[in-house]
Amino acid sequence: MARKMLLDGELSQRNQEEAHYDFDLFVIGAGSGGVRASRFSANYGAKVGICELPFHPISSEVVGGVGGTCVIRGCVPKKILVYGAAFGGEIEDARNYGWEVNEKLDFNWKKLLHKKTDEIIRLNGIYKRLLSNAGVKLFEGEGKIVGPNEVEVTQLDGTKLSYSAKHILIATGSRAHRPPIPGQELGITSDEALSLEDLPKRVVVLGGGYIAVEFASIWRGMGATVDLFFRKELPLRGFDDEMRAVVARNLEGRGINLHPQTNLTELIKTDNGIKVITDHGEELLADVVLFATGRLPNSKRLNLEAVGVELDNTGAVKVDEYSRTNIPSIWAVGDVTNRMNLTPVALMEGTCFAKTVFGGESSKPDYSYIPCAVFSIPPLSVVGVSEEQAIEQANGDVLVFTSTFNPMKNTISGLIKYLGHLCVGQMHLKLCRALLLH
Repeated sequence: MARKMLLDGELSQRNQEEAHYDFDLFVIGAGSGGVRASRFSANYGAKVGICELPFHPISSEVVGGVGGTCVIRGCVPKKILVYGAAFGGEIEDARNYGWEVNEKLDFNWKKLLHKKTDEIIRLNGIYKRLLSNAGVKLFEGEGKIVGPNEVEVTQLDGTKLSYSAKHILIATGSRAHRPPIPGQELGITSDEALSLEDLPKRVVVLGGGYIAVEFASIWRGMGATVDLFFRKELPLRGFDDEMRAVVARNLEGRGINLHPQTNLTELIKTDNGIKVITDHGEELLADVVLFATGRLPNSKRLNLEAVGVELDNTGAVKVDEYSRTNIPSIWAVGDVTNRMNLTPVALMEGTCFAKTVFGGESSKPDYSYIPCAVFSIPPLSVVGVSEEQAIEQANGDVLVFTSTFNPMKNTISGLIKYLGHLCVGQMHLKLCRALLLH
């Protein structure tokens, strides 16, 4: 192995260059991707700083919390509500197995919310400890980029701190979108839906994606009247068409009113609730109107355009296959890049970033066959390509296997069936849509 001899002064010059920066890495945003990237980078020996907005269950431009969307106002609290809503049906099923429920059952919404909040506070603390145990310095405040190697953190008291970093990672996630219709301020997003003070009796949900389907299932499971409006013929665009049809039948079978190919045009406040007007001229009243119309990258307040970081037309940070922006020292992972907005994907991107930059191992995320789930009641899980995508990609025939069956537990209640769906490509097996309950 060749050995390079350092001349006098060369070593000290190198050390000065390395010591020029306050941090090897500074991360803006302590959600799933940011925490993973900072911890793994620190484990590789990097000096890491990370900043995050102060904790609050409902996010805004000035509040957030360590743990990000998934932990505080996404996957975790949503699944807690899903579990709570599912118990009603399970208690009814229990009657078929000999359990006599003689007394009236009452559902305590406020108690469930209290338990949910306790859990996300606990997880918020765990994420902070993970950072601390890895040696990552946490700053509470709003971060923005003021140069290719400089960040500014505005603390809660308004004090501004500036730090230099060899690498800067943007991991600020996304925020819920509100449609630009008259009266949109009367509606809520998924953030507020997870923290409503009172359980609504009449709910209108606008959207056909997984968030819309999940909250429609939650509120219906808790006894509310639910009307679901979406633009396409079926909900869950992008999923397998056969699965989408089964989900639609399941939603209707559980008493959710579906309004396909229908949009909302106006919300009006009345003494009896919120009047909802559709583009078909329909009118109905609701206690709550949920906008589940997608999410937008959180990139507005980062000063990116002034620094020269390129964004697409949605505000997403443009990156290459290694998560690097057009500025060599600035990187981005997670929802802010709008590649595939799932928590496990953000974790993967954060891991690959740390390996590439500090682990000496060029590593790029692999987006093939990523599993995901829709936490409707009951849930849908998917992995791989849909039947439609398989047909589009195949060079030859695509064999499709579909099967329905009743789990033994449900042969008495007769409520739920399973649908399995498997696509076989020309050269190898591709699991398309596996395990749907309806």
